[in-house]
Amino acid sequence: MQAFTTHHGLVMPLDRANVDTDAIIPAQYLTSVTRTGYAEGLFTNWRYLPNTREPDPAFVLNMPRYQGTSILLARENIGCGSSREHAPWALFEYGFRVIIAPSFADIFYNNCLNIGLLPIRIDTELVGSLFVETAASEGYSLDIDLAEQSIITPSSRVLNFALDPFRKNALLQGLDAIGMTLQQQDRIAAYENRRKQEAPWQFA
Repeated sequence: MQAFTTHHGLVMPLDRANVDTDAIIPAQYLTSVTRTGYAEGLFTNWRYLPNTREPDPAFVLNMPRYQGTSILLARENIGCGSSREHAPWALFEYGFRVIIAPSFADIFYNNCLNIGLLPIRIDTELVGSLFVETAASEGYSLDIDLAEQSIITPSSRVLNFALDPFRKNALLQGLDAIGMTLQQQDRIAAYENRRKQEAPWQFA
C-alpha cells in the first residue's frame, strides 16, 4: 500500500447524502476480485446518460472544472448499503485519495483505510462551509497533512480531524494488513521453528 503523508488536491463536491456503495459502483462491475478495472464504472448510473456511455454533462464528475480531482467532498453517511470493497477500489483507481464527510458507513470507512484512501470525518457545519467555498471558487483545492491531522484551505484556515492512532500509523508507513503481518516475520519464523521441535508430527 502506498504511504499517505500529505496531499494537495482539487476538491469535487458530491452534494448528496446517503450515497450507497451500489451508486458508487453498481453490481454489474463486481465480476472481478482484483483491485483494478473499476474506474470506468464509478458512479455509472449518474455519470452516463441513460442506456449510453455518453457522459452526462450535468453530473459533477463530468464537469470540466472538476477534471483531475482527487478529494471527494460528500454529505452524511457516504458508503452505506452493501459491504463491497469495490466501492473504495473504484474511487481510488479513478484518482481519489481523500474523502471528507460528516459521517461514513462503518464498513466503507474501514475498507477505505485498508487501501490507503483517507476518509476524514469533520463536523457537518464545517463540511457545509467547504461546499460553499468549493462552489464559489473554481480550482478550489485543499492541503491534507496526515501527521498533523489537518486540512488547510486556500485561505489558510486549518481544520483538524480525528483518526485512530493505529490507523494513522499504518497509513503513514504504507502498511496494509499484509504489510503489518510481514513486520512480524521473525517472530512468525521463531514460532514455526519452536512448533517443529514441540510437535514434529505436524510437519511430517
